[in-house]
Amino acid sequence: MAGPINPEPSEDGAMAVLNDEKYRTDLLNRLKRAEGQLRGIQRMIEEGQPCLDIASQMAAVRKALDSTYVRMTVCFMEQELGARLGEEAVGRAHLSEVLGEVQTLLGKVR
Repeated sequence: MAGPINPEPSEDGAMAVLNDEKYRTDLLNRLKRAEGQLRGIQRMIEEGQPCLDIASQMAAVRKALDSTYVRMTVCFMEQELGARLGEEAVGRAHLSEVLGEVQTLLGKVR
């Protein structure tokens, strides 16, 4: 469950952080997979693999990072909007559903 949210901006104007450990773990796992892909690309370059193969792998990493960015944005929106809506279970369920649809739509942009 998300920790307490302060809807007011901090004194330094910084944006709120993700408080839900589940969200952070998901994002970190996605980044670790992308990191592994990047290491694979480095190996491909060192081994002299064809540029087309390398470019294909670069495109896959870029897509993975874009997907992670979208996921982070949706998690942030769910956290912040959920904090403002309160603990109403039905409202939170609808929010999760709508944000899942938003994530799907944003995923089609790439």
